Amino acid sequence: MLNFYKRGLRLNMDLIEKTLASEVVYEGKIITVYKDEVELSTGKTSFREVVEHSGGVVILAICKKDGIEKVLMVKQFRYPLKNALLELPAGKLEKNEDPFEAAKRELTEETGYTAKNWQDLGCIFTSPGYSDEKLYLYKATDLEFVGECPDEGEILIEYEYTPDEIKNMIKNGEITDAKTICAVMRGLE
Repeated sequence: MLNFYKRGLRLNMDLIEKTLASEVVYEGKIITVYKDEVELSTGKTSFREVVEHSGGVVILAICKKDGIEKVLMVKQFRYPLKNALLELPAGKLEKNEDPFEAAKRELTEETGYTAKNWQDLGCIFTSPGYSDEKLYLYKATDLEFVGECPDEGEILIEYEYTPDEIKNMIKNGEITDAKTICAVMRGLE
């Protein structure tokens, strides 16, 4: 419980917001948007716009080529940004899909590899101010190429970089994708 003073009034705040009403304002293939009326912990009311998303997975896939570790990356056009981004392989969860199974599926779809070793790197919330999207992060090693099969409408260019090259690209702003930065920070020592 957070105690603080505001304009001379002592407030006991548990930072909980109670939903008073919820209205679907858009329902799409990937997201649903709600407009909720909420009661704040101060007792006042306000509105929240919430994007509901099924979540996704991100895979930090590392292979060895000539004894050198390489991180598999993909570059794809991201329509909302009107730009192509360099990212780790990733994808959305299908309804009721297990995140680990989704990670295995996405790794093969986007890179053509399967992995013998997997490590759970936890999860992140991408934009908790307006979305419930939760991404599950994984590290995949001991890779074997089996042939890629991207989703319909998905156009990717694959790249391989050393861990040091990836870290430098993050530092100098070449990699700006948040999910990639988070997985690299958790998965590369």
